[in-house]
Amino acid sequence: MTDIKLDDLNVLAEEPLISPNKLKKQVSASLDALQTVAEGRKAIKRILNRQDHRLMIIVGPCSIHDSQSAIEYAHRLKELANRVSENLLLVMRVYFEKPRTTVGWKGFLNDPHMDDSFNIAEGLALGRQLLIELAELGLPTANEALDPVSPQYLQDLICWSAIGARTAESQTHREMASGLSSAVGFKNGTDGSLEVAINALKSVSAPHRFLGINHNGEVAIIQTRGNHHAHVVLRGGTDGPNYEASKVSECEHRLASTNIPANIMIDCSHANSAKDHKRQAAVMKNVSQQIARGNQSIIGLMVESHLNEGNQAIPRDLKDLRYGISITDACVDWQTTEQMLLELHDAVAPVLLNRSSTDSLSTQQSA
Repeated sequence: MTDIKLDDLNVLAEEPLISPNKLKKQVSASLDALQTVAEGRKAIKRILNRQDHRLMIIVGPCSIHDSQSAIEYAHRLKELANRVSENLLLVMRVYFEKPRTTVGWKGFLNDPHMDDSFNIAEGLALGRQLLIELAELGLPTANEALDPVSPQYLQDLICWSAIGARTAESQTHREMASGLSSAVGFKNGTDGSLEVAINALKSVSAPHRFLGINHNGEVAIIQTRGNHHAHVVLRGGTDGPNYEASKVSECEHRLASTNIPANIMIDCSHANSAKDHKRQAAVMKNVSQQIARGNQSIIGLMVESHLNEGNQAIPRDLKDLRYGISITDACVDWQTTEQMLLELHDAVAPVLLNRSSTDSLSTQQSA
């Protein structure tokens, strides 16, 4: 009987990983970087609490695969952020992890060299270094919290986190999000259902206890207080887009019926653009018109944007990779991004300062 093997029948190997604390010491954040994170988080929470009239804009590449192009993009975004800061808070989308429907490249953390070498330790170090450089520019950053372990390595540098449509229903991700230090946006389900996101918002605001790892890399029972700065992200679904005024109104009523603050972000991409990156501008224009007509619930938008337009498959020879073009979802180029955000800034400027707080927001914690 002792020869019967029952464990790890499908496990080929195990590789110990550096602890979060040790990585943070090796790739340490400067005081300037930490100050950017603190100020970015505070500004986002103030927007959600209606103490700041601005819109929050999560904008950047669908995914990060190249630090050099990300830094170039960040320099441009920082300059634009300064120009629109009166009415828009620009938060750079820095997504290192990608959920896959079946298989494929899982992101910069999982395979930073895009060659199936899967050097996750190097991916974590490179990702952390990039986040520090962006923060030192003065840019707040956003990511998608996908792997339940990676936040221990990176979350101290993140100002806003997303829980995607594929994982919003996952208990593991709801528990994890309840302990994140950043604000969190939950997307509606891939079928367009609001129920998944609304149930997630109920769950994430509550305390949880679950298995995880601590900063020393030890398996631990994690106890959270609940995250009171979570909100819904409308991204459309298989039944069509949900950014139009009627769909936004429906979401408002659903949130009100469950005593959840009416904080709604609109994703200009994915099913809202019918997966056509060029339609993101039209979605943003429609949303800006809703705000100009008096909408009170829309607190931000998401845009998939890169230096250059479109997307590309990962080539067999990485020397053929085209610079500044997404390797996942197609993005609008920088010129279009700049035009979209300048037009949005001007369109909403006359009304944002006059926006009133809603009674339901009184339950939110102050930043």
